[in-house]
Amino acid sequence: MEFFVRHRTRLSQLWGLAFIALYVLSNKILAVRSPVSEEALSAVACVLLGLATVGRLWCAQYIAGYKLDRLVTEGPYSICRHPLYLFSFLGAVGVGCCTKSIVLTLLVALSFAVVYPGVMASEERDLIAKFGDEYRQYMKEVPAFFPKFSHYSEPKEYVVVPRVFRREVFDAAWFIWVAGIFELVEITELTHVCPKLFGLY
Repeated sequence: MEFFVRHRTRLSQLWGLAFIALYVLSNKILAVRSPVSEEALSAVACVLLGLATVGRLWCAQYIAGYKLDRLVTEGPYSICRHPLYLFSFLGAVGVGCCTKSIVLTLLVALSFAVVYPGVMASEERDLIAKFGDEYRQYMKEVPAFFPKFSHYSEPKEYVVVPRVFRREVFDAAWFIWVAGIFELVEITELTHVCPKLFGLY
């Protein structure tokens, strides 16, 4: 798990490439058997990708430029300890829905559920080592992943670091970019350039 924590960005990129390969090389049986279900997945994808993008921007507003200096507990961090991972999960499932495949969507959700609890636990050990009792108290009051909206609090003013926030904006937008890639792939499928090796629901 520590290996994944250290290299999760690169490993996530490799997983993303493998996921795109599965998408490109598979026939989507659901599109033929149940067009209504296919359209429903597309609608869910739009909602989840929108929530994920806005949510990650919301988190970036509070944490960009501060996460190495102090414990952030305002805004999204007042309702759960790992809101970035929460919104990333929503975005990942949204990307899965963009494939219009139930199997690929479940594969994304399962991969996240298997890997990221360990990542969050590892990060919390580091935060306890850095912030000590302050973080332990935060753990007692705020849930790790599933938000508790009754705990919400925000300051009247908050200073944002533009240089860092700008970089976070591009990171938050990748869900939209991936969705666009899938749409482009779907267009190319009309030309039958790539062979289809198997079918997926």
